[in-house]
Amino acid sequence: MVQKRSEADVISLQLPSLPEYLGVARLTVSGVANRLGFTYDEIEDIKLAVGEACSNAVKHAYRLEEEPGVISLSFSIYPDRLVIVVTDEGKGLDREPSADQLAPLYAGRDLDEVEEGGLGLYLIHALMDEVDIRTGDGVSVSMTKYVQRDGVAGDDRTISEEEV
Repeated sequence: MVQKRSEADVISLQLPSLPEYLGVARLTVSGVANRLGFTYDEIEDIKLAVGEACSNAVKHAYRLEEEPGVISLSFSIYPDRLVIVVTDEGKGLDREPSADQLAPLYAGRDLDEVEEGGLGLYLIHALMDEVDIRTGDGVSVSMTKYVQRDGVAGDDRTISEEEV
């Protein structure tokens, strides 16, 4: 009999705040999301959102003259969703992002005035089902993606049709 649990399985990962480790975060979340049964497109969306959150930590959390800091990732695996938290202990944000910063282009600006970058928070919000950003001593970005089941019974943890 398959045991139903209310608690999440949690996987934790700590990476140096260096660009060369961003692929490790994307590969890890890809494997976790695949295990939950997300589609290929959903996995690509999740990887992009996690990559953006980690990239923001690399670019903005720590001063360049300092030693690299640490990016912590937590993957909480529930039967119906994946919750990913990306945390740094860097300088944090000056303030919470405003609603217009979560849009792809700031209102009233010509395309020629738009700077490179600046789409990370928008992409994270667009690709994930729930996003919560907390700031203080560092930044914590919590992202939730729900599994959209198609009604087909079974998962890879079952061992007989009776358990499906």
